[in-house]
Amino acid sequence: MSASLSNHHAAVEIDERGVATVTIREAKSLNILGTPVIADLTQAVRGLAERDDVRVLVVRGTGDKGFIGGADINEMAALTRERAEVFISALRDLCNALRHFPVPVIARMPGWCLGGGLELALACDIRIAADNAQLGMPEVKVGIPSVIHAALMPRLIGNARAAWLLLTGEIADAAESLAAGIVSRVVPLADLDVEVSRVASLLASFGPQVVRQQKRLLREWEEAPLDVSIDNSVAEFGSAFDTGEPQHHMASFLNRKR
Repeated sequence: MSASLSNHHAAVEIDERGVATVTIREAKSLNILGTPVIADLTQAVRGLAERDDVRVLVVRGTGDKGFIGGADINEMAALTRERAEVFISALRDLCNALRHFPVPVIARMPGWCLGGGLELALACDIRIAADNAQLGMPEVKVGIPSVIHAALMPRLIGNARAAWLLLTGEIADAAESLAAGIVSRVVPLADLDVEVSRVASLLASFGPQVVRQQKRLLREWEEAPLDVSIDNSVAEFGSAFDTGEPQHHMASFLNRKR
C-alpha cells in the first residue's frame, strides 16, 4: 500500500512492475461517484501522475458487482444550477486527469458501469470488461443529458451507436459493448484479474519513455489534422533515439535472432 497517496475513498498500491492500482472504496456497493469520492480519486490520480516509477495505472472498484454505478443520484437530486456545474466540473477534472495521465490507464470493468462511471471509463486508454458487464448512459431517464466525456463516444464508436445509447438510455451487455468498441476486451469474470494483470505487465515491460511518448501522441492525434500529425511524427520518431530505448531493445531483438 502506498500510504502517502491513499485516502479515504481511494486505495493506492504500486507493485514491483511499476503498475499502480487505484481502488475506489467506501463508495457504496456500486462504487458511486459523489463529491467526496471524486475529490479523493482526483487527488490520488494526480499524485501518481507525478511519479516517474509508475508505468501503468489500473482503476477499479471494490468488488465485482460493478465498476462504477454512476454519479450519486441522491446528491444530484438536490443540486441547483450553480452547484450542478461545480459537481460536474469536478467529475470532468477527474476524467481529464485519467485521460491525460502520462502512462496507459486500464479500467477493470465487472458488472455495472453507468453514466458518470462510463464517462470515467471512456477517459481510460484500455477498457477490459467481464462477461457480466452492463454498460449504459441512462441520464436522459432522470432528466439530465450525458455530458463531459460522453463527448468521446461518437469518435470512439461512431455517431449512430453513440446516438442510440445516449438518446435511448438503454443498456448494452458485454458482447454488444465489445462489438461497438466501447470496451477493448471481454473475458469471463473469473479471468478478469488475470487478464488485467497480463495487459498491465505487457505495458510495463516496454521502455517507459516510448510508452509515455505513444500515450501523448494518441492524445495529440485526437485533435490535430491528419497531415499535421503525420508530419510532426517524423521528429517524434527521431527523438525516441535520444532516450536509448530503441538501441537497447533492437539490440536485444537482434541478439535473440542470432
